Amino acid sequence: METNAYNQKLNRYELNNQIVYTGFSGFKDAEDCAKAKGGTLVEVGFKDGNDNPQITNEAGLLEKKLHYFVDAGNEYKFIHSSDPGFRQYADELQKIKANQDKASFEERYFANFEIENVEDPIIVIKNDHFESVTSRERSKYLKHAKVYEIGVALPKP
Repeated sequence: METNAYNQKLNRYELNNQIVYTGFSGFKDAEDCAKAKGGTLVEVGFKDGNDNPQITNEAGLLEKKLHYFVDAGNEYKFIHSSDPGFRQYADELQKIKANQDKASFEERYFANFEIENVEDPIIVIKNDHFESVTSRERSKYLKHAKVYEIGVALPKP
């Protein structure tokens, strides 16, 4: 099993005559993997609402040195857990939600638990308002989103 820098499982796909890995924790993580394995960095797009990857360069991840990007139209913004300010944004959302809900201690605890325990969490904003928390994997299936990830391509043995 291949893993990223945080020992999380990488996704493995067979495309044409190559094996492509995605799920890297950051651009440098993918670069290090490519160097170690003699692979090539590629941008992988999931554009049909399923887990059907395509090699592309539509989002410009290589040029921008990004590892993940979602395009779900102008009304949506996806904030990845590695994005600057994610933690501050998540903390503020939890405070606002707890104050609005006037929730009991137990309810607030479990609301906080949600963001903390979603694997590779993504905050979804619609029209500048919080909508939901999801995972990187689940974002491929939401809102007819086009999800782009950095990948490492290796020739098939």
